[in-house]
Amino acid sequence: MRKLILYTTFLFFLAVSLSFAGGIYVERYKSNADVKVYVVDYKSEADLLVYVAKYRSEAKGKDEIWHYEQYGSQADATIYFVKYKSDADLKIYIVDYKSEAVWRTSNKFRGRLQ
Repeated sequence: MRKLILYTTFLFFLAVSLSFAGGIYVERYKSNADVKVYVVDYKSEADLLVYVAKYRSEAKGKDEIWHYEQYGSQADATIYFVKYKSDADLKIYIVDYKSEAVWRTSNKFRGRLQ
C-alpha cells in the first residue's frame, strides 16, 4: 500500500511538470530533467508515439507532438534520454507522420499533459 501511495505521488508530480508539453529540451544531466525517456525499437513497446515537428506552433499543448528547443528556458518540459528501458519514466517511439502520433497506453501521463 505504501509503495502504491509513493508511486501515485511521483506520477502526479511528473504529470504536473509536463502539463504543457510540446516544446522539449534535452538535458545533458539526468538530475536536471523532468522526465527520463527511452526510445524503443517497436511501436508496440511504446507508451507514446511521438512526431517531431519542425515548428513550435505545431507542438504547443500537444503531448504527442514535440518540437526540440535550443534553450531550456524556452521549453515546456525537459527530458533526458536514458540508455536502459528500465531507467525510463516514459517509453516513446518516433513516428514519421503527425497523424500517427498518439498515446498507446492508458498510463500515468495520458490526458494530464494537455
